[in-house]
Amino acid sequence: MTHLVGVVDYGAAGNVFSIARALEIAGAHVRVIKQPKDLQGISKLVMPGVGSFVDGMRELKASGMAEAIVEFADEGHPLLGICLGMQVLSKIGFEYGVTSGLGLINGEVRQMLCDSVVPHMGFNNLSVVGESALLKGITPQDLFYFMHSYEVQAYTNIISLSTYGGHQFVSGVQSENVFGLQFHPEKSRQVGVRVFENFLSV
Repeated sequence: MTHLVGVVDYGAAGNVFSIARALEIAGAHVRVIKQPKDLQGISKLVMPGVGSFVDGMRELKASGMAEAIVEFADEGHPLLGICLGMQVLSKIGFEYGVTSGLGLINGEVRQMLCDSVVPHMGFNNLSVVGESALLKGITPQDLFYFMHSYEVQAYTNIISLSTYGGHQFVSGVQSENVFGLQFHPEKSRQVGVRVFENFLSV
């Protein structure tokens, strides 16, 4: 079965087309989503994102997509947030002030505090926590591409952890049908395609 997957383009989503291409390689049909009416017929949704929490939320609210995304998830459709897309799933962000997020993940977004240079940029591995269909088959030897200065601080819904500069941080979350990944699968070569294949199977 081929899924019609939406990729949200909301200004902050500079990696829309690389994610769309990786999803197509994984076997999906892809539609770029810019406004709520574009969601008609979409079975799964991916939220990319680079940039700041406040700018991302401003764009989502201005287009009407913030409310539409929450409604999409509440209806039980699979939703995947990547990098900033994961962060705006949380309840609140503390980047350039205090900004409310989509509230789909129980967590908050704060600046990384570690012993190494921030942003955290480059390949890193995951320590998978529990069992999540999204990370099926992923091992500690698999490397994923990260590029971020802020992190989601969550105490529940964690599916993976990573370590940078002696600091352990949340690199993956799941709350029922809502998933978030701090890393970029679309920049993580074949192992990233495998994650997208897993997403198509949930």
